[in-house]
Amino acid sequence: MTAFEHPSAPDLSAPTQSSSGSTWQELLPPMSAHEAAVEANRCLYCYDAPCLQACPTHIDIPTFIRKIGTGNLRGSARTILEANFLGGTCARVCPVQELCEGACVLGKDHTPIQIGRLQRYAVDHVQERGVQLFQPGTPTGKSVAVVGSGPAGISAAAELAKAGHAVTLLEKREQAGGLSTYGIVSLREPIEIAQREVQALIDLGVDVQTGRELTGKADLDILLHDHDAVFLALGLGAVPAMGVPGEEHLIDGLDFIEQAKLHPETLLYSLKTVVIGAGNTAIDAATMARRAGAEVLVVYRRTEAEMTAYRHEYEFALHEGIAFTFLTQPVEVVSHGGKVTGLKCVKMALGAPDASGRPRPQPVPGSEFILDCDQVISAIGQEKPDLAKLLGLELEGGYIKVNHDLQTSLPRVWAGGDGVRLRGSASTVMAVQDGKIAAAGIHAALGAGEVGGGKWEVGTPQTS
Repeated sequence: MTAFEHPSAPDLSAPTQSSSGSTWQELLPPMSAHEAAVEANRCLYCYDAPCLQACPTHIDIPTFIRKIGTGNLRGSARTILEANFLGGTCARVCPVQELCEGACVLGKDHTPIQIGRLQRYAVDHVQERGVQLFQPGTPTGKSVAVVGSGPAGISAAAELAKAGHAVTLLEKREQAGGLSTYGIVSLREPIEIAQREVQALIDLGVDVQTGRELTGKADLDILLHDHDAVFLALGLGAVPAMGVPGEEHLIDGLDFIEQAKLHPETLLYSLKTVVIGAGNTAIDAATMARRAGAEVLVVYRRTEAEMTAYRHEYEFALHEGIAFTFLTQPVEVVSHGGKVTGLKCVKMALGAPDASGRPRPQPVPGSEFILDCDQVISAIGQEKPDLAKLLGLELEGGYIKVNHDLQTSLPRVWAGGDGVRLRGSASTVMAVQDGKIAAAGIHAALGAGEVGGGKWEVGTPQTS
């Protein structure tokens, strides 16, 4: 058996397809009204429900499900979106198996309630019809600039607008939506869903400006002059360099996912693709390559036990026919005439734990070998936010240092999202909650501070 073979792999002669027959559309079809009603009526509506406690944004899950059961879809959607403005996205991309559904009391002896699909059913009902559930708050006369239109930025902007503040959202790319627009594969979230949420934000009166990039301290100073507060939702950078010969032939995993989502027809045809890494981004890139028709092998320098991808994502990849080889470290991208022909690797053995607490992989002498392939995708994580240092922000472990209200070391500047995620998991739902926390802190500060010419002080932020 070669490294590219898998005992349960399907026929690799053509791209795999979802149950709906489309290679690229959402994996799970929407629930019908009958399916949603039956599922909603399975819920026990627990008092002090563990699913609610497991939700980082604290959506009142029993209440929204009960409203679906009574046919009140508008009320159900409102319950969801009051707690999580990106309820449509999170219904699709949240690791519900690890969070709300994983905590469902029915999961112990029965099948847990399909909370994610029910949430999608309710939110889609109002968003597909263009129903606007919220209105801007009574104007406060204060203005806030939000930099970055990913989940943290949109969440903060929505909460601030509902509180009555004038909000300007700056996005450096052509379309707003951040990760939801560019970085989540279409199998999980089509781009239309992300754009619905952007439109809902615009309907709240937020001034969304694309093609506006924050490049340094001078730009931040201008924002602080023109606005009473600034929220930074910068996210993380590109996939870091590996420092191996032939690296110029590597494909950035995030770039590959973006291309597969926005322009799948332009993907270069590959017979055999190797994906380096074992996080959720690596799984997504491997899935897209597999569905584009390639045999796909994921290589990882540790073992299955140390993978950072969620277990259900790993099992999904196996079901797709993606193969894995562990304890394998790439050392060179082999090419001929400018075209990739293979990936030279060395076998690894696990040693003592490193700073992350995971066993440190060490190369096995004399174990080099070459994997034949014509495309190599690197998905080994993302670089920390370099812009933060240029802005003069205090850092901690390379991430933006913030206090419990997500205020940074600079007065009137807050930050949230993956750029501050020194501890805890980086995920869409955690970024949404960051936006809520920062918006509450900004709102409180705007009410307490003395505003004059757009400048005021709220005291020295606490640091953790």
